[in-house]
Amino acid sequence: MIQLSDRVTKLKPSSTLAVTARARALKAEGVDVVSFGAGEPDFGTPEHISAAAWEALQAGRTRYEDTAGTPEARQAVARYMKTRHGLEVTAQNVILSTGAKHALYLAFMAIMNPGDELVLPSPYWVSYPEQAALAGASCRVVPGSVDQDFKITPRQLEEALTERSRVLMLCSPSNPAGTTYTRAELQALAEVVLRHPRLLVFSDEIYERLVYGGDPFTCFASLSPEVAARTVVFNGVSKAYAMTGWRVGYAVGPTEVISAMAKLQGQMTSSITSFTMPAVVTALEGPQEPVDRMVAEFARRAEHIHRRMSAVPGVKCPRPTGAFYIFPDISQAVFGRRDPAGRLLDTAQAFAESLLEHARVAVVPGEDFGAPDHVRLSFATSMEQIDKGMDRFVEFVARLQAGTPVPAVNP
Repeated sequence: MIQLSDRVTKLKPSSTLAVTARARALKAEGVDVVSFGAGEPDFGTPEHISAAAWEALQAGRTRYEDTAGTPEARQAVARYMKTRHGLEVTAQNVILSTGAKHALYLAFMAIMNPGDELVLPSPYWVSYPEQAALAGASCRVVPGSVDQDFKITPRQLEEALTERSRVLMLCSPSNPAGTTYTRAELQALAEVVLRHPRLLVFSDEIYERLVYGGDPFTCFASLSPEVAARTVVFNGVSKAYAMTGWRVGYAVGPTEVISAMAKLQGQMTSSITSFTMPAVVTALEGPQEPVDRMVAEFARRAEHIHRRMSAVPGVKCPRPTGAFYIFPDISQAVFGRRDPAGRLLDTAQAFAESLLEHARVAVVPGEDFGAPDHVRLSFATSMEQIDKGMDRFVEFVARLQAGTPVPAVNP
């Protein structure tokens, strides 16, 4: 048997990808599964963006490019940050990477040393703690609560900080919670950050265009030049432009951090795929109507699924204001009950497995998000599928609560 490294044996697989893969495998077998697992828009990439990549490919853009991205693409990101957020940056503050996930990994590896701490509000995206661990760092979790819309307070942050605290991780709009910090809330957190000179902020803003809750989105780095000097922003084209499979992300931050990330990238992947870079420019600077239509549709779905989920007895669920997720607390509704096979449902993991087995609905359990009383549902699917899945969810929970058998769903 081949002995693997300690770092990879300790690494958890992505639960979000696992749920999606399991639902996809069941569908391939002919099973009628409604999947709420997907973390990607159910829209196609806008045609004008695809055309830009095709034209570049036809023109022979198939060679290595600059490791951090072409000057044109990096300048387009810099202009975007100026136009949308008032942030004064240049191409030297920008790196393009193989998805925002890869940009995050580069940043963790560039900044964190063994013994450092990542200050991590929960719930959090599943990859944050794993990537920090790969850099040799540990996590200090700051628990959010459903009553606070999963947003931490300045007092919580201050009390969590130690001499080992190196990075504060923020994600707004939130994956998995779908909630969004207001500018005032971010400003209050920034005041705490500025009192701790060693602390940097990693601000994951991949869902920044998908906001529909009333309050406008605020880029953390835009709060002040002093805050920008301590912040790395992570974003990309995957969510807003329905380009998840293109694997194009970017980071914007202080030049010394970006240079260090580029140094790492040069020894890992080199540049992103060359003919995608003109598509990045077109996405950021071309027509934005497809984004507006997608946001309007997600807003409609968010209102609908929140109304349906909030009507389930015992479920607590904040209203999503961004991204395309809803994150109900199901502990009071189902924990302590037994499913049709007699299994005790005392965790979100057990509930998610039973829901898939008996009702053919796929959700992501909250344990790996740091919220073991919750499950995540993505509403990046049609209204028809949302209603079909929620009908099954509601009936399954109702029968659990009544102690009556759950009828099998025909394959």
